[in-house]
Formats: sequence, C-alpha cells, structure tokens
Amino acid sequence: MKKSLLALAALTAFAGVASAQSSVTLFGLVDLSLRSQKTGTNSTQTMVPNGHSSSRLGVRGVEDLGGGMRAGFWIEGDMSADDGTAAGQMWRRRSTVSVMGGFGEIRLGRDYTPSFWNHTVFDPFGTNGVGSALNTVSTLGSGATTLVRANNSVGYFLPAMGGLYGQVQIAAGENVTGNKYTGLRVGYAAGPANVAIGWGNTKRTGAMLDDFTDINVGGSYKMGAFTLMGQYAKSDYLASSQKNALVGATMAVGAGTLRASYIRATGSQSSFEANQVALGYVHNLSKRTWLYTTYARLKNEGTAATGARFVTSGSAGAAAAGGLSSTGYEFGLAHSF
Repeated sequence: MKKSLLALAALTAFAGVASAQSSVTLFGLVDLSLRSQKTGTNSTQTMVPNGHSSSRLGVRGVEDLGGGMRAGFWIEGDMSADDGTAAGQMWRRRSTVSVMGGFGEIRLGRDYTPSFWNHTVFDPFGTNGVGSALNTVSTLGSGATTLVRANNSVGYFLPAMGGLYGQVQIAAGENVTGNKYTGLRVGYAAGPANVAIGWGNTKRTGAMLDDFTDINVGGSYKMGAFTLMGQYAKSDYLASSQKNALVGATMAVGAGTLRASYIRATGSQSSFEANQVALGYVHNLSKRTWLYTTYARLKNEGTAATGARFVTSGSAGAAAAGGLSSTGYEFGLAHSF
C-alpha cells in the first residue's frame, strides 16, 4: 500500500513538472445553419456547416525549450456536424510543427497561404457562409490549389515588432499540380487601424500552362462600435485576369453585431465578372455561443454562354448557369470550445 502511494505521489509530482514545461489543448467549433439558395429556377434547402465560422476539431501544444525558445504543434481538421463526418483530409485545415523565440516563428506543414489572409481578415463575413468574399474569387482555370492553403510549406513569421507583422512562405510542389507556391504578407496594426499587403505566386506545375499570381491589399478602421473594412485583389493566369474590390462594415448593436459588404468583380472575360451584396446579424448568447443570420444576392454578368457561374457560397447550393443571379440566406447556431 505504501509503495503504491509513493508511486502515485512520484507520478503526480512528475506530471506537475511536465505540465509546467509544456501544455496540450483540445479545441474546436461546431457551426450549423439552415440554408436556402436559388440560382435561376434551381433551388436547394440544406443543413450545412460553416455559415458563420469554420467548424473544426483540433489539438495544439507548446513545449518550453528554455532560453526563450519554444516548440509547438497544431493539428486541426474540418468537421461536418450535420452528418458527423470529417471532410477530405483529416487534418486539412492545419497540420504544422514549429519552433518559436525572439527571432519569430519557423513553421512547417500545411497552413494558410500569406496571400489568403487579407481575403478573410478584411471580410465582415470572414470568408464563411453565403456572404463570403470568396464567392466571387476565381483561380481563372489555372488549377492552382493555393488560394487558401498550401501543403509541404515552410513559413517564417516576424516576432512582435510594435504594430508591424509579416510572414513569408515557400511550398514544395512535390510533382502535384498547383501546389508549388511562394508568398509573403506584410502589415501594420496600431490603435484602430490595420492594413496589410499580400502576394502569392503558384508556379507552373503539371497541367498548368503558366504561373498563377494573386496580389491583394486590405485594411480596417475601428470607430467606436463601427468598423469599416475594404480590400482589393488582382489575379492573373495566362491572358486572363480578375480584379475584386470589397467594401464592408460591422457595427456592434447591444449583444450583437450587424455585418454588411458589397463586392465588385471584374475580369478580362465576362466569365469572371459579378457583384454581390450581403447583410447579416450575429447575436451573442455568450462569449462562446452565438446565433446568426445572413442574406446575400450575387449577380453574374454576361450571357448564358459567356457569363460567370459564381454562387452564394461555394458549398452545397443551386448550380449556376451563365449570367444568372444567385440568392442565399441562412439561419445558424455556433459554439466554440
């Protein structure tokens, strides 16, 4: 009995020392909405994840290496609570290992690309749901897979330097079409203002006929309960190009937040041209639970033969024919843990 108690005491003491030097956290978010979409005469009604925030399940940890250095890992996967499945790769949202210190952070694995951040940070809808800024963004038929994330990447993040922040990333193609990527982002955030510029180049690989490039700039300015946002992006592939401009805002109202945005996409061809208006409201039931609703209307330009085929949200929705309008609205509930 005494031996058991001594062993338990030793194990407890060891766990206490270990926990003081490292930590592991289980985290996640569950978001489901009832969504209705109509494009032309086609309509769909679905229950879908990610109407307000991206559903996820993940584990992250940090170990103190001493001398001001730390090691860390982060594995995070998609989760579809409507049918209880994980979408695609198990850890397709992020799977990285890194070392951090006064020099900044060096991160390896699958991660967001630097050129994606401005699209989501300066979008009132955070590139989620029927009002997402990505609804009108095209990779121009290039086959690039790096609009949001890149596999096999090595990234470097600047340390805290006042309001200055930035990152650079290189991703190996590994004989996979569309993943060989180089990108960077530099920004400055101080007080009510935040502004950043991003650039990404996906090298010609596999079936690609040219490089795909995306350059963008975004900013926000907070004035009390009101925050104004804007972004501009230009992408190129072969002789095709597209420009996306967004102006949006959020406003705190009691226990909730109003959201609105207008997007105008123009291109070298009418198959890349559209405009979208989105309105939404988020009601905070607590710091970790919220109700939300969003409405968006997207107008594709051009004719049935040449017009764009964008829809309100790239997830489950009515198929778009050229030049038609797409309307979507949703009501949802989200909880983070």
